[in-house]
Amino acid sequence: MVGSSHEALHRVFQKDPALLTRAFQKVLRVPFPEPRDFAVLNADVTEIEPVERRVDTLMRVETDDGAYLLVVEAQGKKDERKRGSWPYYLAYLYEKYRCEPVLVVITQNSTTARWAAQPIRRGLPGWDSLMVRPLVIGPDNVPVIASEREAERDVPLAVLSAMTHGRGAQAAAILEPLAFALRTVDGDSAAVFGQLIESCLADSRAKEIWRNLMSEIRYFFNNPVAEKVREEGRVEGREEGRLEDRVEMTLRILEWRSIPVPDAVRERVLGCSDLDQLEVWAHRAVTAERAEDLFAGGGA
Repeated sequence: MVGSSHEALHRVFQKDPALLTRAFQKVLRVPFPEPRDFAVLNADVTEIEPVERRVDTLMRVETDDGAYLLVVEAQGKKDERKRGSWPYYLAYLYEKYRCEPVLVVITQNSTTARWAAQPIRRGLPGWDSLMVRPLVIGPDNVPVIASEREAERDVPLAVLSAMTHGRGAQAAAILEPLAFALRTVDGDSAAVFGQLIESCLADSRAKEIWRNLMSEIRYFFNNPVAEKVREEGRVEGREEGRLEDRVEMTLRILEWRSIPVPDAVRERVLGCSDLDQLEVWAHRAVTAERAEDLFAGGGA
């Protein structure tokens, strides 16, 4: 059971280790060799019994260019003690495993991200005996993935987007398309990702919306007809199912938020067969003050 955003932010990489190397390319814009194998290692870096030191997540990545240790630290706020412990972690882990360590800090806070990205320098002024340059993943460089099609292309990255933006104003807009995209992965993975995301949501309304969306996902995986369509991958059945799901979800979001839905609005949504238009309306349902706000700016 994941009980906090701190734990969720680094455990998502244990669930899908390849997500971290994709984050190097798509978020950090840092080249990283193509991985051949991953191993999650013991995160304990205690050297002597009275001093316990533990990284959040530690992974060994095998590539054609050699092995790397990926040290992942979830950071909720500034903590100057980390500017002492992070260099220690890297030096100790290099000595223990004899392969290059890479420090990655993940946070939901922009201020914390800027602080964590500052190089850590140790030694004489102008002559560093040691310098550590953390790579930081946060709301300023992780894209907001609010499109179902984009979320389906890379579900783990969409999960990371929801988690890193979980304390921001754009969190709710990510949830609905991500919920649909989770139906393209296996049920166990969808359940784990769902729990990780919930742990990172700060707004009570967004958390409630997500819990209801997860109820729909559980129904989907437990529904034999929906599962058959999903497994067979029939284009017509899948497209028709997506239309029905999007119509139902748009109306349910309004209902979950206790927004009255007049018959005219309900009929217009039920009668729409344009998936793109329904996606727009579903996004608007997350923030609309009245049901009629779905149609602001025109549409079908």
